[in-house]
Amino acid sequence: MSENPSRKRLGRGLAALIGDIDIPDSTVLIEAEAHRQAQSQTDKGSAGGAEKYLPIEKIMRNTHNPRRSFAEENITDLAQSIREHGLVQPVIVRPSPIRDGYFELIAGERRWRAAQQAGLVEIPVLLRDVDDRTALELAIIENVQRADLNPVEEALGYKQLIEEHGYLQADLAVIIGKSRSHLANMMRLLKLPEDVLDKLALGQLSVGHARCLINIEKASVLAQQIIEKGLSVRQAEELAAHNSDKSEKSAPEKPEKDPNTVALERNLGERLGMQVAINFKSKGGDIRIHYKNLDQLDDICRRLEQR
Repeated sequence: MSENPSRKRLGRGLAALIGDIDIPDSTVLIEAEAHRQAQSQTDKGSAGGAEKYLPIEKIMRNTHNPRRSFAEENITDLAQSIREHGLVQPVIVRPSPIRDGYFELIAGERRWRAAQQAGLVEIPVLLRDVDDRTALELAIIENVQRADLNPVEEALGYKQLIEEHGYLQADLAVIIGKSRSHLANMMRLLKLPEDVLDKLALGQLSVGHARCLINIEKASVLAQQIIEKGLSVRQAEELAAHNSDKSEKSAPEKPEKDPNTVALERNLGERLGMQVAINFKSKGGDIRIHYKNLDQLDDICRRLEQR
């Protein structure tokens, strides 16, 4: 059987690191990846390795991490747990590509932040020698697997993998473990105005609220009304539909054509026996002939071929 092209497209990225497995959550992602690296030395693209400890000040955050917001309360709770039980799950790092002797986080920034708050001097890590592309894939996918990514961060993560690494939505859906429609719907959210996306990221709007505002001219105004009135998703959909209809009705009408153009359209239409539309532009213009069936199309072709 020939190799699946979508798997080949992934190259030595996430697929090369964790293989063809189902990933139920981020913990399994990390453990499966670590187990595969420890058990196999055939993958020369990354250095398999056992857990080791590194000074926490030698670890730098990953600037490409799709997760931007970290709830201080959650960090504090995790820090308290780390003080009592230690950091059970290691973070994944790679040698820093920009600073000798330092290491860049691939996955586990929340744990790294909490460990700093807990006052740890060193933390357990899994060291990987991977390129920028693979590091970004792991960072995005590990975070997308987590339930605490807000919808905007999740959508931006999908967009980044698709635009920067050439993933098709179908390929990415398989790797992430989400449906293709889920990916498409999440990425459509990015069409919303920035202020609406901010409200969505902060949890003031749900994904359901946000979806009904896509392509609505007054999305920002309606978003604020939804929040202030505490509208349900159903009520928000009705509000958006009402404003969408109103916008269409109030849309400015196209300027009327001058009498000479109308007369010429009528003249050509009568000769052809079809509807003709002429549109003048600043430079040139176009003529559109509307045919109702294939016989009329054949008639147009015969007329054009006559010399």
